[in-house]
Amino acid sequence: MPRWRFCLIGIILGLLSCHFLQLASAQMTDPFEVDALQAVRRALKDTGKNLNSWKKTDPCASNWTGVICLMDPSDGYLHVQELRLLNMKLSGKLAPALGLFSHMTVLNFMWNNLTGSIPKEIGNLITLKLLLLSGNQISGPLPDELGSLSNVTILNLDNNNISGPLPKTFANMTSARHFHLNNNSISGQIPPELSALPQLLHFLLDNNNLSGYLPQEFSRMPNLRILQFDNNNFEGTEIPNSYKNMPKLVKLSLRNCRLQGTIPDLSSVPNLLYLDLSSNQLTGSIPTNKLANNITTIDLSNNMLTGPIPSNFSGFTFLQRLSLENNNLSGSVPSNIWQNVNFRANATLTLDFQNNSLTNVSGAIDPPSNVTIRLQGNPVCTNANEFNIVQFCGPNIGDDEVSGTSNNTSNPTCPPQSCPASLHMEYVPESPASCFCALPLGVDVRLRSPSISDFRPYMNAYMLYVTSSLGLNRYQLLINSFLWQKGPRLLISLKVFPQYVNSTTNEFNKNEVYRIMDLIATFTLPLSDVFGPYELINFTRHGPYADVILEDQKSGMSKGAVIGIVLGSIAGLIAISLIILFIFYKKKSKHKQEVSKKQSIAKIPIKAASVKGFSFTELEKATSGFSESSLVGQGGYGKVYKGILDTGTAVAIKRAQQGSLQGEREFLTEIEILSRLHHRNLVPLVGYCDEEGEQMLVYEFMPNGSVHDLL
Repeated sequence: MPRWRFCLIGIILGLLSCHFLQLASAQMTDPFEVDALQAVRRALKDTGKNLNSWKKTDPCASNWTGVICLMDPSDGYLHVQELRLLNMKLSGKLAPALGLFSHMTVLNFMWNNLTGSIPKEIGNLITLKLLLLSGNQISGPLPDELGSLSNVTILNLDNNNISGPLPKTFANMTSARHFHLNNNSISGQIPPELSALPQLLHFLLDNNNLSGYLPQEFSRMPNLRILQFDNNNFEGTEIPNSYKNMPKLVKLSLRNCRLQGTIPDLSSVPNLLYLDLSSNQLTGSIPTNKLANNITTIDLSNNMLTGPIPSNFSGFTFLQRLSLENNNLSGSVPSNIWQNVNFRANATLTLDFQNNSLTNVSGAIDPPSNVTIRLQGNPVCTNANEFNIVQFCGPNIGDDEVSGTSNNTSNPTCPPQSCPASLHMEYVPESPASCFCALPLGVDVRLRSPSISDFRPYMNAYMLYVTSSLGLNRYQLLINSFLWQKGPRLLISLKVFPQYVNSTTNEFNKNEVYRIMDLIATFTLPLSDVFGPYELINFTRHGPYADVILEDQKSGMSKGAVIGIVLGSIAGLIAISLIILFIFYKKKSKHKQEVSKKQSIAKIPIKAASVKGFSFTELEKATSGFSESSLVGQGGYGKVYKGILDTGTAVAIKRAQQGSLQGEREFLTEIEILSRLHHRNLVPLVGYCDEEGEQMLVYEFMPNGSVHDLL
C-alpha cells in the first residue's frame, strides 16, 4: 500500500477518534429531558436528601437517583425510561414537566408526602405502563387526560385525597389490568363505560364517596377477578343479578355500601373464594344453592336477613370464616358445617352466629378444637345447659388472627458469636447446612386484597409462591412477621437469604440483590387468586446491600454511550498504530520478502510482559479451526474471530490476511506499543501469534457485536 494512503487513513481515523470521544464525553441525555427533570426537581422538596445526585451534570451518565435510562438509536440520545422514587421522603408537587418524557414506561412516586393534583400532562406519556402514586397526599380531581394512557397496565392511586368523579375516559385504558383507586374521596356514579375494559383483573374502589348504582354491565368484563367497592354509598340500590355471570370472579366485596334487596344466587360463579356483603341493608333469605367448593370466607353479617341457616354451608374444605351475626336468622344452629372436612395443618374455622333468633340445635354440637362457634345473643343460649352449648354462648369466644411471626427459628445450638447480629447477620433457619450464617435482604410487602381470612394455613404456600417467582430455593425465604390491617389487608415482612454454596458464601452479590429488588418493584411476580395484588412498602438493606439501588444496572452510562467510547478508542488506537507503522515504513527498505503462511518466523524478543505469545495451535483450537461459526467481523486488514481459550476466557482474535501482512519487526514493534496503552475505555491486548506465517492479535472479547452492527 502506498505510504500516502497510510497517512490519510491515520488522519481520518484520528479525526473519527476525536469525534467519537467528543460524543462520549458530551451530554448524552436528551437535553429536552434534562430540562424536564430539572423542572421536576424544582417542584419537589427533598427533606431526606435522597436527590443530592440530581445536582450533577447529566442525569443518565452520572446516575441520578431513581432515573433509569434507555438509548434510542433513532436519535442517539439517552431517554428517561423510568422514575423510581419510592419511599424517599419527598414532598412538594408533581410537575407538569412529567408529561415530557416520550419514552417513559414507569412513573413511581409511591409512599412519599406529595401534595397538589395530578398534572393533566401525564396523559401525554403514551408509552407509560405503570403509574404508581399510592401513599401520598395528592388531592383534586382525576384528569380526563389520563384516559389517553392506553398502555398502562397498573394504575396505583390509592391512599391519597383524590376527589371528584371517576372519568369516563378511563374506558380508553384498554391495557389496564389493575385499577387500585381505593382510600380516596372519589365521588359520583361509577361509569358503566368502564365495563369495556377487556383486560381488567382487579377493580379496587373501596373507601371512597361513590354513589349512584352498581353497573350491571360489569358482568361483561371477561377477566375480572376482584371487585372491591367497600364503604361507599349506593343507597337504595341492589346488587345486580347479572353478577352471578362473572366467569372468573374470585372476590366480591361490597361491605358497608348501604345496599338493599336480596342476595343474588352466586352459586354459578365457579371460582369464588371470598364473599363479603356485610353491613348493608339486605333482606330476604340466604340462597340455598351451594357456593364454589374452594370458598374461604363468607361474610353476610350486619344485614336484615331472615329465614334459616341453609345446609349448603357444609363440606367446604377451605372455609375459614362464616359470619352471619347481627341478622334476623331463625331456626336451628347447624351442627354439620365442620363435618366431613379434612382440616389442613394450622387451619381454623370460625362460625359467628351471634345476635340472631336461633332457638334450637340440630344434633350434638361437638366441634374439633380448631372450630370456633359464637352463639351469644340468640334465644338458644337461654337453654345453654340443656343443649350443652354453654361454652359457645359467652362473649368473645375464640381468637381472631391479627398478627403472627414465623415458626421457624434458628438452631439454638448454633453459637451466637459466630453470627454477629451487630453486622445484621442471621442463621438461616432451614438451610441445608446447619448453622449457616448469612446476611438477609429485608422486603416489606402488603397484600392489597387477599382472598383468605387466616394467613397461617397459607404461609407455606405463600413462601413457595414467592420463591418460585423469584427463582430461589424454599429455604432462602423467611416470613419474619405478618399483620392484618384495615381493609382487610395483610402486611408481610420477609427476609431473603443468599443460597448456600459453602460456608463463605454468606452474602448475595450485587447483581442478585438488584435482580430480586427489580422483580418485586416492577410487579413481575405472577398473579395469585389467593393472595391477590401486592404493593411494595420498603426494602431493608444492610452492609454491602445498602449500596445497591434500583437504577444501578439500568441507568447511567448506557450501552450506546459505552459503544461510542469503545469505537472512538479503537479508532484512535488504530490511527496511532498506522501512524507509527508509517514512520517505521519510512526507515525500512523498500524491498520486503513475502512471508509464506507455512513458514515459521524467527523470534525477536518482545518487551511486553503483559501480553502472551500464543501458538498457532492454541488459537486454532480456540476458534474451532477458524470456523465460520466463530467469525464475528472482517475488514480490509483481515478477519476477527471469537475464541475460547483453555482457561475458559473469551477473546477476540484479529487475523491478518495475505496482502495485509507487515514485516516481522514492524508487527512485533506494534505489539510492544499496544501493550503499553492502558485505559479503561480501551480494549486491552491479551496476546499475539506469529507462527505459521501468521500475524494475529488477541484482545479481550467485547460482546456487543461488530462495528458494522453497532453503527
